[in-house]
Amino acid sequence: MEELFKYLNAIYPVSRELQEHLFRVIKAKTIYKKDFLLKAGKISHSICFIQKGLMRAYYLKGNTEVSAWFMTDGDFIVSIESFYEQKESYESIQALEDTEMFYIDYDELEYIYKHFLEFNYIGRVITIKYLTLWAKQLFSIRSQTAEERYLWLLANRPEIILRVPAKYIASYLDITEVTLSRIKNNIAKKRA
Repeated sequence: MEELFKYLNAIYPVSRELQEHLFRVIKAKTIYKKDFLLKAGKISHSICFIQKGLMRAYYLKGNTEVSAWFMTDGDFIVSIESFYEQKESYESIQALEDTEMFYIDYDELEYIYKHFLEFNYIGRVITIKYLTLWAKQLFSIRSQTAEERYLWLLANRPEIILRVPAKYIASYLDITEVTLSRIKNNIAKKRA
C-alpha cells in the first residue's frame, strides 16, 4: 500500500485522518492471468490501483475483441461509465499477468469525497490524467497513420509493447496483426 500512498501524496498531501481512514477501507486482491476483474454486463463496484501487473480493458465489436486500455504498475483501472453511473458495463477487464491491486468500493469513495475535501483535489488530478490520456488516444486513432500510432505507443508506453501480446496491441491501434508486423519490420529497417 506504500506505493499507493506515495502516488496520492505526490498529488496532494494526505492528512493523517484521511490516511487512517484509507488504511481501514482499502482492500487488496490478486487477479490471476486470464481471470477477470469485470465482465461485460456486470456493474463495476470498485476502482483499483495496480500495485504490480497488467490489465486490459476491452469490448466486443461483433465477435471481435477491441482493446480499449492497458494499465500497468502504478495505474488505476476502472470501467469508467459503469463505475461512476453504477450501470452495466459494455467492457470487460482482464488480467494479462498476475496482478496485485488495491481497491475501494463506489460507496466508500463517495463517502471519502464528502468527508475528506482534500481527496476531491486528488481525484480531480487523477481524472484529468486519464481524460488527457484518453483524448490523446482518440486523436491518434482518428488522425494518425497506423505507423504513427505505433510510434506514439512505443515512445509513450514502451512497457505495453514489451508486455502485451501483438494481437491485443493491434486491436488497440485499430490495425490487423499483419499490419502491425509490417510496421515493426519497416521501423527496424529504417533504424538499421
